[in-house]
Amino acid sequence: MSARKRKADAAPIGEPESWKASLPCNKAEAEQLQDEIGGFALLDEPPVLMTSEPDPAKPDEWRLDAYFPAEPGIELLDMLKALVPSAAGRAPEVERVEARDWVTLSQQGLEPIRAGRFYVHTPAHRGSVPGDAIAFEIDAGRAFGTGQHETTSGCLVALSKLKDQGISISNLIDVGTGTGLLAFAAMKLWPAARAAASDIDPVSIEVTEENAAINRVRLGRIRGQLELAVAPGLDHARLRQRAPYDLIVANILAGPLIELAPSISKALEAGGRLILAGLLDSQAEAVTAAYRRHGLMMSFRVQHGEWPTLVMRKRRSLGWQ
Repeated sequence: MSARKRKADAAPIGEPESWKASLPCNKAEAEQLQDEIGGFALLDEPPVLMTSEPDPAKPDEWRLDAYFPAEPGIELLDMLKALVPSAAGRAPEVERVEARDWVTLSQQGLEPIRAGRFYVHTPAHRGSVPGDAIAFEIDAGRAFGTGQHETTSGCLVALSKLKDQGISISNLIDVGTGTGLLAFAAMKLWPAARAAASDIDPVSIEVTEENAAINRVRLGRIRGQLELAVAPGLDHARLRQRAPYDLIVANILAGPLIELAPSISKALEAGGRLILAGLLDSQAEAVTAAYRRHGLMMSFRVQHGEWPTLVMRKRRSLGWQ
């Protein structure tokens, strides 16, 4: 079978090109693609990904369209197929289309998110910010955490609830920061706190730096500034030096959350709060148990669809380990 189905000839010399590759996907994959673009994140010019529901009568049958600036080769098409396992064995349909500003068009389709005290929008919705919200502009692109996914919005609600409870935070870290959004949000709620953010992916740290500039978040090592580190979890000398933290946010995946339970729990001060997300309902018990073994107890839970956000607290009797 051909690796792709061509529907158009190459662009005339001198004309800008735009190519579309399409695959079917399911609803869960479409939702995940709002924030995660896999291997495309490593490209200097990643494709614009757009998902749609062709037939409302079939709510689990979705479509993924990827727009490229040039005809995609086998490697790029393989990256596309990796994003939608449900389409295994299907060859992407590839066609040349009219050259347009697909980034702007795709962001127009991403509606702003209101979560707790926060309002997260793309550049296409700059004029829509309500006056009573803390607003962030996050460009949908190379890293996870635009606010569209239930795990990110759940963390924003959890942060807002902690603030509503009168919790005071002086030293915080966002583990697996992605776009930097959750670190920015925590800093807005507790502006005098020391703040750090880490990610195992250098691209995510670059994206966080860009988003910090857009949202006027200062980078640095003093209170009111955000220190960034490329690191798996808290495995970095600077991050260990900054411990203990009284707030740790980790929106990653259930497996890494369980694996990091010893180091994250150790880095949390007695009485400190921990926000965990990136897990499904079916994984919540295992994740919670991993942290209970290290002296944490459940405070409350935020539920968005099948994605819970767990807020835990470290027992004061155990102290800083």
